[in-house]
Amino acid sequence: MAEQRRSLTEGLKTTPPPIDKSIEKGFVYQDKAPATAPALTATPTTPRINRVPIGTRMREDFSKALKRASLERQLEGVEPNSLQDILEEAVEPWLKSNGYLK
Repeated sequence: MAEQRRSLTEGLKTTPPPIDKSIEKGFVYQDKAPATAPALTATPTTPRINRVPIGTRMREDFSKALKRASLERQLEGVEPNSLQDILEEAVEPWLKSNGYLK
């Protein structure tokens, strides 16, 4: 016989029994040892770059060519291959040559 239907709020009010952590880890890792995180070095090898979202419109042919370049470069394993990285690499020389970056 099917269970009685109840509202979402009623379902959220009831708490499930505590889960045994060893059973949970066994299920998640399929009884393999979890991978340990690599040790962090004291000095980072690359500086952290803060990125902010930017919205703009672009010519359709530029957009298609950029997406095609990105996908082909990803398939070939060539860097830069993301839209973001390609655009940053293209914009940086312009900003430098016009005195907006050092």
